[in-house]
Amino acid sequence: MALPAGTPTQLFVNGDWTDGSNGTFDVLDPATEEVLCAVASAGADDVERAVDAAATALPDWAATPPRERAEVLRKAFDLMIERKEDIARLMSLEMGKSLLDSRGEVAYAAEFFRWFSEQGVRVGGELRMAPSGANRILTFRKPVGVSLLLTPWNFPAAMATRKIGPALAAGCTFVLKPAQETPLTALTIAQILAEAGAPAGVVNVLMTDNPSELVDTALGDERVRKLSFTGSTGVGRSLLAKASEHIVNSSMELGGNAPFIVLADADLDAAIEGAMLAKMRNGGQACTAANRFLVAESVADDFAHRLAAKMGELRVGPGTDETTQLGPMINKKAVEGIADKVSRTLDAGAKALLVGQRPEGKGFYYPPTVLVDVPRDSAAATEEIFGPVAPIITVRDEDDALEVANASELGLSGYVYTRDLGRGLRLCERLEAGMVGLNRGLVSDPAAPFGGVKESGLGREGGFEGIEEYLETTYVATNW
Repeated sequence: MALPAGTPTQLFVNGDWTDGSNGTFDVLDPATEEVLCAVASAGADDVERAVDAAATALPDWAATPPRERAEVLRKAFDLMIERKEDIARLMSLEMGKSLLDSRGEVAYAAEFFRWFSEQGVRVGGELRMAPSGANRILTFRKPVGVSLLLTPWNFPAAMATRKIGPALAAGCTFVLKPAQETPLTALTIAQILAEAGAPAGVVNVLMTDNPSELVDTALGDERVRKLSFTGSTGVGRSLLAKASEHIVNSSMELGGNAPFIVLADADLDAAIEGAMLAKMRNGGQACTAANRFLVAESVADDFAHRLAAKMGELRVGPGTDETTQLGPMINKKAVEGIADKVSRTLDAGAKALLVGQRPEGKGFYYPPTVLVDVPRDSAAATEEIFGPVAPIITVRDEDDALEVANASELGLSGYVYTRDLGRGLRLCERLEAGMVGLNRGLVSDPAAPFGGVKESGLGREGGFEGIEEYLETTYVATNW
């Protein structure tokens, strides 16, 4: 399938489409392993141009009335919804996800523009009397400045808009580096923002197949005052070290190892429905994906067989096929990583209840897989799988489930199923996770604060909190 007409492939700097100083690199279709197109590759010179443009545009954009900034975001929301089908097909081509998932992501991604268009006009300050009575305390908010936004390949639209929306609403300008596997969606969003009225220099997008050079150059520039990254914990740790050199304000949305807890009194029909959503959305390639299923002994066998039956029914194929329910993984390395975790888990004593079929021919496919009798210290129980594999661990009760759930250095999301609301809320309160779905298999919402605890990240995206990540507070002591 061809790319949608007009899909940009060049860098976007200071309102212009330009070639990159490092030539080009290829973007592959993970369903066929064929080249979709070549895109411009940015070098250090391009990074300097983009930061120059963002720094030059910053004073005027910061001084633009909040309502005018909001109107740009609102117009971008309208344009994304208007072009939903083209953007969805583009994502399915470059990332591989099913069209059903892609259409859902476009709607979700666009909502960040609408949500932050509404939040941008509500940024305020405060005036209060000091407790001593000696003076007033006046505070006001300012944009943090030029922002470096680094996004992953698994949600190429939503991870971009979740950062762009609050940055623009707060009055920041930015340089966005999308993942090299999925640059086309980010370029299309830049195209939409320009059409929506974002002034030259406010929006800049650089692609590269040498990310360390680009990031090192950008973080070495003292004009870059904000770093927002979504990706693995390991890379996040490295970026924080780099950001510390200039004490750059940093937000991190990192890895997950989400427990999906099914208590003995759970509604199993609802739990299976939630499990399919929490595990299989985006083919399991999500940081919020249910990574280990902690199921009460009395219902574990029933739950496992029901889940295996549902996962076994999924239609596997190219994401651009309307009948596909599970597309390919992003690349060969991802498939090998999933296979390695499954192999080590089986070697540790687990059994495969389901190993689905993959399509013949090329493509980075991994079949739906359900593992039972999974040891608590095995690879699938302790490492982020990022694929369509469901490891099931039996637990005695909620305390046992909680002990297993919290025995991880990661704490992004979790899921709890029980018919007892009070019991469920008490368990949610004790879970070491930034987000919990209680009798729900989906936690993401533009109006909710997205983020984790422990080594799953710093800060929150979305919700009322999201715009705070792009604002600084100035305090003035005064009296009259």
